[in-house]
Amino acid sequence: MQRFQYRLLEDGTYAVTGYEGDEENVKIPETAGGMKITILTDKVFYGHSEIVSVSIPDTVTDLGEFLFDGCLSLKSLKLPKELKNLWGHTFVRTGLEEITIPDGVKKIPPFAFKDCRNLKRVVCGKGIERIYSWAFEGCTALTELICSEGVDISDKAFESLGQLHIVY
Repeated sequence: MQRFQYRLLEDGTYAVTGYEGDEENVKIPETAGGMKITILTDKVFYGHSEIVSVSIPDTVTDLGEFLFDGCLSLKSLKLPKELKNLWGHTFVRTGLEEITIPDGVKKIPPFAFKDCRNLKRVVCGKGIERIYSWAFEGCTALTELICSEGVDISDKAFESLGQLHIVY
């Protein structure tokens, strides 16, 4: 069973505001009421440790705070092509091992990947301009970050990490 709650936004699109279910593989619909889904709001999948994969439609532009908090079984995730914004703590305490950030995202906010202890590799899209302090705090397995030259990386973005190889 998968059930989503929605809210109509001022621009005529929908936000997913809640999720009820117990399945390992979650598929978010592309539309609700015939209109595009563009935002996944805060804590939609909070504490759903059973989730292994989530299919997010390319219509989604924003991922909310604490969206996947506690999804410890979530190992990989393909982010939507149209994604523009990650809010703080989006992926905190997930089981992610690798992630590719789409080209439309300009910043990785503070604590976005906090305590993702299995995260080993991050590939930043060409649009990344800034990686904020503590974006990867507690990501103790992180060994490789791939990003474009000129990205403004806070000197505290990788605080508490061991050996990290940054590839430009």
